Amino acid sequence: MKNPAEALLYALEKYPERLAMVRLDQLVVDSARGNEKRPAYLKLAVPDEIVKALRGAPERRKDLYLLVSIPKEVMERSESSIILPGEA
Repeated sequence: MKNPAEALLYALEKYPERLAMVRLDQLVVDSARGNEKRPAYLKLAVPDEIVKALRGAPERRKDLYLLVSIPKEVMERSESSIILPGEA
């Protein structure tokens, strides 16, 4: 699958128990807002296996790592017991 969104949806549907999800804010050890001299950045504390997987040769990479954003409104809807038109 070349489309990361399709791969994510497939994994969520077929293999949810094999996915690992961690809130990004729990991994941040340093950060800085962007300015004229440099871009904004986040420094994350992750397991060494992830670093090796991301920094290795492209042909040796195995897993797909994604940074996914869930809008606040979607999170609030997911916690609501009210079903809106189009959600059924």
